[in-house]
Amino acid sequence: MTASFFRTALILGLLSAIGPFAIDMYLPALPSIGQDLHADNNVTQLTLLAFFISFALSQLVYGPISDMWGRKLPLYLGISLFALASIGCALSTDIETLIAFRFVQGIGGAAGMVIPRAIVRDMHTGVQAARLMSLLMLVFSISPILAPLTGSAVIEFYGWRGVFWAVTIAALIGLVLLATQLDETRPATDRSGSGLGSAMTAYRLLLSDRNFLTLTFIGGLGISSFLVYLANSPFVLIEHYGLTPTQYSFAFSINAVSFFAVSQATGWLGERFGLVRVMRIAVSAFALAMVVMAVAMAAGFNQLPVMASFLFIGYGFLGLVIPTSAVLALEDHGAIAGTASSLMGTLHFVIAAVAMVISSLFFDGTALPMAAGIAVCAFLALVLTQATIGRRAATVAAE
Repeated sequence: MTASFFRTALILGLLSAIGPFAIDMYLPALPSIGQDLHADNNVTQLTLLAFFISFALSQLVYGPISDMWGRKLPLYLGISLFALASIGCALSTDIETLIAFRFVQGIGGAAGMVIPRAIVRDMHTGVQAARLMSLLMLVFSISPILAPLTGSAVIEFYGWRGVFWAVTIAALIGLVLLATQLDETRPATDRSGSGLGSAMTAYRLLLSDRNFLTLTFIGGLGISSFLVYLANSPFVLIEHYGLTPTQYSFAFSINAVSFFAVSQATGWLGERFGLVRVMRIAVSAFALAMVVMAVAMAAGFNQLPVMASFLFIGYGFLGLVIPTSAVLALEDHGAIAGTASSLMGTLHFVIAAVAMVISSLFFDGTALPMAAGIAVCAFLALVLTQATIGRRAATVAAE
């Protein structure tokens, strides 16, 4: 792999991480935000939910726009909006205002999630795309490793408002990298047939493509398992298990280390065994780890080291599921890669938002509802994989 290959992965990963950075960095501050703005835990969690809803729905717009206008202009618009909304979050004086600006922030941050995936598809397919996607995931995974740790340090000295000033700076850095280091990968000749009508046609095509929807839902359930953990872990680990915000940041980061470390084997495993087989085995191992974790905790083995060990193993296998499912879903849709990436991202986060809402209804301050929610997402991903991808793989092998 060339230096330009790694440079592209680094830039795309950093652009993808800007939005999630705004989530992960302020997670340690959720309890203090609630206290400062006089809001209970459920209302404080709405600052997460508002971001996820706008983040999900806005992706439906950025993909077709990037097919029509090219990849760079929508990125400029989205990241600029994200920066302005971050300033609004930093200046908020009540929870309602914070929720509103988080919603706007999600609209801007969605550009960085959709368009880099489309750029990967513009440049590569197959195993090469899986390699680039896994490298992108490596950089992307820096967010849940460094963001909570950075957030803890910022909160310690500047309070939770400092987190939003920090992500504003991150967005400005992203704009500089976009302007100076990234070339346009959607030439004008490829945009000539793109418009509102073609976007609607593309969405109808994608919604009738069983293979695309299956792979998207498998990836979405995997992401949902992580976002259920993300939404509940500050309260579980800090308030239930008694960790400090800094200790919580380290505990949260360990899972991200597992995720990105294993994800780097995606290209090698895909070349050796095939991407479909790799994904099928990874989903099975991911589901097994999470279901056993929930059963063990329900049986009384609910100590923090027990939960942390299973999460480390399970999220490691998830590091194989996410890039392979994304690459396989986009494989047949190069001409509408932006639109396909949009629909994939929207479905991912709609599924995750539903999972987060349902898990919050059962939250009682302990770890078991969170563990059960994670296990349900993983088990559903396994059922869907075995019913569709697993059956297809068996048919191909028989032939």
